[in-house]
Amino acid sequence: MASIPELFGSMVFNDTVMQARLPKDTYQALKNTMQNGRHLDPAVAAVVAGAMKDWAIEKGATHYTHWFQPMTGIAAEKHDSFISPTADGKVIMEFSGKELIKGEADASSFPSGGLRATFEARGYTAWDPTSYAFIKDNTLCIPTAFCSYGGEALDKKTPLLRSMEAISKQALRVVKLFGHEDVTMVHSTVGPEQEYFLIDKAMYDRRKDLINTGRTLFGAKPSKGQELDDHYYGTIKTRVAAYMRDLDEELWKLGVLSKTEHNEAAPAQHEMAPIFTTTNIAADHNQLTMELMKKVAERHDLVCLLHEKPFAGVNGSGKHNNWSLSTDTGMNLLEPGETPHENAQFLLFLCAVIKAVDDYQDMLRVSIASAGNDHRLGAQEAPPAVVSIFLGDELTAILEAIENGTAYDAKEKVQMKVGVHTLPRFPKDTTDRNRTSPFAFTGNKFEFRMLGSSQPVSEPNVVLNTAVAGVLDDFAAELESAEDFNAALQTLIRRVIKEHKRIIFNGNGYDDAWLAEAEKRGLLNLPTTADCLPCYILPKNIALFEKYGVYSEAEMRARYDIYLTNYAKVLHIEACTMLSMTRKDIVPAAIRYGRELADAIISKKAAKRGIHCKVEERLLVNIQRHTAALVEALDALDAHVQAVDAMSGGQERANYYRDAIIPAMDTLRAEADSLEMLVAKDLWPLPSYGDILFSVR
Repeated sequence: MASIPELFGSMVFNDTVMQARLPKDTYQALKNTMQNGRHLDPAVAAVVAGAMKDWAIEKGATHYTHWFQPMTGIAAEKHDSFISPTADGKVIMEFSGKELIKGEADASSFPSGGLRATFEARGYTAWDPTSYAFIKDNTLCIPTAFCSYGGEALDKKTPLLRSMEAISKQALRVVKLFGHEDVTMVHSTVGPEQEYFLIDKAMYDRRKDLINTGRTLFGAKPSKGQELDDHYYGTIKTRVAAYMRDLDEELWKLGVLSKTEHNEAAPAQHEMAPIFTTTNIAADHNQLTMELMKKVAERHDLVCLLHEKPFAGVNGSGKHNNWSLSTDTGMNLLEPGETPHENAQFLLFLCAVIKAVDDYQDMLRVSIASAGNDHRLGAQEAPPAVVSIFLGDELTAILEAIENGTAYDAKEKVQMKVGVHTLPRFPKDTTDRNRTSPFAFTGNKFEFRMLGSSQPVSEPNVVLNTAVAGVLDDFAAELESAEDFNAALQTLIRRVIKEHKRIIFNGNGYDDAWLAEAEKRGLLNLPTTADCLPCYILPKNIALFEKYGVYSEAEMRARYDIYLTNYAKVLHIEACTMLSMTRKDIVPAAIRYGRELADAIISKKAAKRGIHCKVEERLLVNIQRHTAALVEALDALDAHVQAVDAMSGGQERANYYRDAIIPAMDTLRAEADSLEMLVAKDLWPLPSYGDILFSVR
């Protein structure tokens, strides 16, 4: 095996490869596009295409694809070979600049929210030169944007790139006010931590619910779950460790900075964390990570589950989006420094984030909404649906001092002493960590903790970038026109703190008292996807995204329709799967066990030896009672599914799923889970939670 430095990025057309293979002027032109957003000349693209093709063929590639991220939530690719026919009946390997720059896909076959009709099929993929090409499965993958014939974005990459341009432009105005004339770009950066479950494939293959929906729709609570906290950070099992090693190697080949891996809180749950990078590259890398997690699992006879809540009663999986802002000169704009109370630039950017999160808390909630994530938010494993910011005691005290116009008494750093002389002393952090906070400041970045594990990171970062860009635009306009910059700066920071301090909360987000307090503060509580999606098309939100060219109103209304449709489709598949499993598996198992009990009772009584049948009779009564209730719940759910099928409105359907179908599914599950605890194990048709969660050794 190659060393890790040799392995890392070996399948990526990265900066080292470009410097070695491209003419100097071509390389400089491409770097200028990547770093400064300059337009790329088609002649330069032609030279890049030739070098990229030669490199890919040397690495064993036979095909190329425009790799893009449509609104399905997963990456899409159409493979074309490099071969081109010659007059003598043979072939040569070709790849032109035109093929690099532009591809074509059937836009009507992907979710478009009405932007494309079936008869309007043309769509384009356009090369994103800011994200490196890579080789996967002997195919050269070229990261691209995806748009319709009319230019509307049909993907998650295009709005992300637009939002990155917006925040760079506005942040640059503010940075230059502080005298940083050498800065030419500001990048939003992200490090998305990824949680997942690993289960044995043999168990997975016996669960139609896992196969169809990614989560278990039935399952009684196991005797042992995560009560002992013995899985979190525990010794990694041999089979899982082999998987993690394999996964790391595959990710490193593709330049993904996989850094940390450990067991998570729930049995069979794990986490991978990368080093942060530029937001659009981080989004590409996270898509690759989710894809490779599943592929590598298959090699080990495992299945990787990325659903937010695959098992009821144990922790679900999320994705922590660590977001920050950095200049092209290497300055982190959210770095407080040793004396944050004296760091005016940091305080201004901090206030910009505070105001953006408060003003657009609804859009941040919408950006992480899904049927799967609804199971997880606020369930003692993830932040609540109410958006708030955790700053910690020091920053909160600094902001309070500024608001009140009083001096801040800076405390000396405390040295940690743990009572053992041989252990080293180290400085105590000025802030604690708050795992119940949706949006927590963690040193020099914000950790947006509400994302679901299966969700692409693009949409939340589009919202973050655009909302903060809007605030920075207002800040820059106010300060640029000020006669006294320092006085205007102090006035601005004090005003923002006073007007938006309601969004700051350092306490326990799981406490019911916080929900009551949040309501008093006027914060939004949107517990389900159906509740929050209407916020997507509020006039204030459309105005923000239109102003900075991130979305048009048509694109936002299309996305609203896509999200509503997806929510309904996911729940429809779950409901239909429940109906099928109940009819074909669970009811027959219950009847079969009831028959065995009845036969045992008849046999005993036929013997006429005074043998008591109280145990069998009691069990049979319980089986019959729960089976009858199960069939009643089955009929009720079936009626609801038929009723929703007759509805036409997207929001009406979403509300009906929330109000009628989900409660009906819960009722059906409760009866099935009760039967699981009664029916003999050899007759129950599904592997139990205990079987699944503890099967991997």
